[in-house]
Formats: sequence, structure tokens, C-alpha cells
Amino acid sequence: MDLAQTRQEVVQATGRRKHSVARVRLKPGRGEIIVNGKPVSEYFGRKILNIIVRQPLVVTDSADKFDIIVRVQGGGVSGQAGAVRHGIARALQLYNPDLRTPLKKAGLLTRDPRMKERHKYGLKKARRAPQYSKR
Repeated sequence: MDLAQTRQEVVQATGRRKHSVARVRLKPGRGEIIVNGKPVSEYFGRKILNIIVRQPLVVTDSADKFDIIVRVQGGGVSGQAGAVRHGIARALQLYNPDLRTPLKKAGLLTRDPRMKERHKYGLKKARRAPQYSKR
């Protein structure tokens, strides 16, 4: 019986942003966030990225209630931070369905659909044309 209860307490969710995918495991604890084996402040060096990652916990007033273990891959640091945020928000919602309303109001459950536009042939980038030369 005890083993079944501990299994239910661990919640897994996936978050995505640009080309990044974050697999989030959330369990009751004292507020540690580990990303790819490192503390979150060490993995995401910039302060704004740390704020982005912690946003779902701040909105739901549960910053010191859960330990979070994240495996994130693909994309750059900004996309990875967004993916981790999305994954944490989804995990919190699975853990406690009552948290859906504040997370939804803050826009944390919506997957950001913006992606890098594909490169087209004959152009330098997605839309950048080669430099025009009159002579």
C-alpha cells in the first residue's frame, strides 16, 4: 500500500518550446530544481531564465513544496527554459487539477507555437534575399 502511494506522488509531464523538449518529474519535497544533473541556477546562467523556469511555482504558491527533476534536450538555452516552464506547469496541473485555473490565466499551459521559419532556396535565410548589385 505504501509503495502505491509513493508512486502516485511522482508526476511526469513533457514541455516543449521551439526545438526543445523537457521531461519533468515532480514529487513532494523542499523546492530543489535539478536540470540535466545540475541545479537550475547553474544550468541556466542568466537570471531571467531562472525566473522563467520558476514562474509556474510562483503563480501556484508552491515554490518550496516540490522537488523537480528535469531532462531537457534540443534547441538553445532560451527555448529550453521555456520548455522546462511548460513541463512544470503541466506536471503541477496533473498533480493537482485545482491549479489549472491560475496556470491557464497566466498562460503557462499553452504551448508556444512559434517556430523558426524554414530556409528557402535562392535566399540567404528564410526571407533575406541576396544583396542586390547594380553593376
